[in-house]
Amino acid sequence: MKKKVVLAYSGGLDTSVILKWLQVEKDYEVIAACIDVGQKEDYEAVWKKALGTGASKVYIVDVKETFAKDYLFNGIKSGALYEDDYLLGTAYARPLIAKILVDIAIAEGAQAISHGATGKGNDQVRFEAGIKALAPELEIIAPWRMWSLKSREDCIAYAQKYHIPIGVTKKDIYSRDENLWHISHEGGNLEDPWHAHTPDVYKWCVSPEHAPDVPKEIVLAFEKGVPVAIDGVLMNPVDLISKLNQIGGAHGVGIIDIVENRLVGMKSRGVYETPGGTLIYQAHKSIEKLVLDRQTMGFKKMMSQKYAEMVYDGQWFSPLKKALDAFIEATQENVTGEVKLKLYKGSCQAIATKSPYSLYNEQFVTFGEDEVYNQKDAEGFINLFTLPLKIKAIMEMDQKSEGDQISEIYALEPSKVKTYGLEDVAV
Repeated sequence: MKKKVVLAYSGGLDTSVILKWLQVEKDYEVIAACIDVGQKEDYEAVWKKALGTGASKVYIVDVKETFAKDYLFNGIKSGALYEDDYLLGTAYARPLIAKILVDIAIAEGAQAISHGATGKGNDQVRFEAGIKALAPELEIIAPWRMWSLKSREDCIAYAQKYHIPIGVTKKDIYSRDENLWHISHEGGNLEDPWHAHTPDVYKWCVSPEHAPDVPKEIVLAFEKGVPVAIDGVLMNPVDLISKLNQIGGAHGVGIIDIVENRLVGMKSRGVYETPGGTLIYQAHKSIEKLVLDRQTMGFKKMMSQKYAEMVYDGQWFSPLKKALDAFIEATQENVTGEVKLKLYKGSCQAIATKSPYSLYNEQFVTFGEDEVYNQKDAEGFINLFTLPLKIKAIMEMDQKSEGDQISEIYALEPSKVKTYGLEDVAV
């Protein structure tokens, strides 16, 4: 009996060639699995092509809701932002895809899982880290690290040899990855970091210069750190993200052009469009500032950076990630309320916030008279708070001669000092 392999399949050139290669060169029964995390595909055409190429069975699995609730929103609650810019669109999808591949492999009694990630990118690590964490007994087959095919032209020739339909053979100038959260663009002229990208790269967003001349305001509501409504209309997670993608994209919000450090040791340059995610991130950050205390905010900021690195590096199923999730959930207990966002030509600003758990108290911060804060108390606080500085200064003064002290006090440039007395006042 032939061994079975579950292949992460998209229907494109690479995975179609991999399917046939696994069947012909490795003598596997191939089960194709297309995991829908929001990429726009003709799934009927995908499963028909997979069967026509030699797959024994095809799975089309819609996981968009799970992707939004258990992956994207976990990331939002954490505040994760990789290297200060990247909202981790691709990185969130890979561990979920790995989990579904494992589930299918176990259900089908397969011995292996195969993917089409190259040997230079992050995705190979993310897929394989997930698989090893969930089913270490499964073999992993990564053809791009194994076979003799070295280029797109080699893949086209292989496809033609086995009569695999490949459609238009002209390569898109950019390599793209799309899901519910974002669309990324890499390769082509973006490989030169001195080459400024042009608006023709965009698929979801208008160029900020061509966005509407009139700002748009929306209100985003949160419950325990999770976005639940737009302008008072409750929405399920998938519809909410999709709607915010449309709104943000129409105003050119969520475009970044960055050079990032890949896990495998090289730098890469890409353009990312994450319009809805940017709106959610900015609104969430704003409401946290209203409801979280200073110590929690400070510690969470440090943790967010580590969380982003772990997601980027494919450590979704690690013990530390699980522990951080528990901390994050505790911080989100009171992250409930509404944020008003203003969108204008690529910018997104939080301009108003409210929450039943707000720690902002007008009675305490007012410049007018109040009955809850005695300003005289501040003197004692300042004396204690600055005591180490005072002690240090006294110690240093004791160690210096009187002349040294005077020279330091008057070490001012005469040309930059002006003095005035009563005689200078005009009568």
